[in-house]
Amino acid sequence: MTKLPSLTGKQVISSLKKAGFVVERQKGSHVFLRHPDGRATVVPAHTGEAIGPGLMSKILRDSELTKDDLIKFSKK
Repeated sequence: MTKLPSLTGKQVISSLKKAGFVVERQKGSHVFLRHPDGRATVVPAHTGEAIGPGLMSKILRDSELTKDDLIKFSKK
């Protein structure tokens, strides 16, 4: 089992974009991303702060991606 990576909000948004998500809107530092098939999630893009493991799990659940998928997209 792969450990959840420690990524900033900006890195997670970039990875989700590579997975096919598009930024639909932003309110403050919270970015709402949606996939063409209907999956959606919100990622906080606070400068310099890593996303905690609980929130990262929620983002992965919402986006229906695995930890390995996220790692793969973050390295491209």
